[in-house]
Amino acid sequence: MKADELHLSASLEDYLEAIFHTVEAKGAARAKDIVLRMGVHNSSVTQALRSLSEKKLINYAPYDLITLTEPGEAVALGVVKRHQTLSKFLNQVLGLPAAEAEAEACRLEHAVSSGVLNRLVRFVEYFETCPQNDVRWDANSGYFCNKAGHGGTCGRDVCGSESLLTELPLADDATKSGEA
Repeated sequence: MKADELHLSASLEDYLEAIFHTVEAKGAARAKDIVLRMGVHNSSVTQALRSLSEKKLINYAPYDLITLTEPGEAVALGVVKRHQTLSKFLNQVLGLPAAEAEAEACRLEHAVSSGVLNRLVRFVEYFETCPQNDVRWDANSGYFCNKAGHGGTCGRDVCGSESLLTELPLADDATKSGEA
């Protein structure tokens, strides 16, 4: 069972993810654990827990332990997998700092389709294991470069050239100059 089949909101997916990580760490969760983990009010947690319980994704009773049902664990694992894949992609492939990659993964994990996610998973696997892959984000130059064996540059004619910049403006550049 998938989150989109259940029509779970991004917020409910976040609650499932929080419950999953708490149960993984402690064996079970309490509402207070979720409040602390997510930084939300008790009433918000109670409402979300009731909704997830109605959908048969968690076992919940007021003042009792919270555990994931089998379908709930499957959905939570899907959310966690999306988050981890996106975080790895943003950090290891695109070169974003880890904290920024985590924050962006939290936003993106609710929007990415399973087809895109599957391709990202395969790409991250390739990126991590391919012995020929030496292209990395170079924060100093602001480009992806193959720095191995080329004296600090990728050696490609277009890497970092002004002609490439004028041919392919970045979305951020267009926004800053008022073109967007």
